[in-house]
Amino acid sequence: MEEGDAIKSKIYLIRGEQVMLDSDLAELYGVETKRLNEQVRRNQDRFPSDFMFQLTAQEYNNLISQNATSSWGGRRKNPLVFTSLGISMLSSVLTSNVAIQANIRIMRAFVAMRKQLSELSVQQMQIERLEMKVDKLNDYVETILHDQNEINEETAMQLELINQSIAQLNTYRESEKPRPRKGTARFKRSFRSNALRTVSILS
Repeated sequence: MEEGDAIKSKIYLIRGEQVMLDSDLAELYGVETKRLNEQVRRNQDRFPSDFMFQLTAQEYNNLISQNATSSWGGRRKNPLVFTSLGISMLSSVLTSNVAIQANIRIMRAFVAMRKQLSELSVQQMQIERLEMKVDKLNDYVETILHDQNEINEETAMQLELINQSIAQLNTYRESEKPRPRKGTARFKRSFRSNALRTVSILS
């Protein structure tokens, strides 16, 4: 792991801020955590709440559980954490050459982290836009299918009405056919026979 990546792995997001633990900073500066915190308390006015704050017990326990480490345990007090502003201010109270060089590396790591987050935000916006387009397309397809179903239902109803009308018309036609009168068939046969006889005589 490169040094920049090692530093970025020690940057945590707490209360919506990118912060580093006092113990991690002390290690990078080459001093004891106790020594770092003493210098901070002696210059308390340089570290307002947006520069530095102390974790609650719950926040600290969550941080330990999320990172699956016990190396932070055994502290009497919950750790202090520093934002990028607070870390920049540390260079004014820890003036050793090691601390100064460490500060430069840390600032670069914060810049790289912000760039990554910015790129992720852009990607997230693009994903959200694509999701919106997909949702709109799904709505459009559902509307088309719904309209098609309505058209199919309406067409089926019209066909049913046409079939019923045809059936009724056929029934009406059957009922209106004239019924043959009694003796009509016999009359036709007699007429045909007489006609044949007449033709025979005339010939």
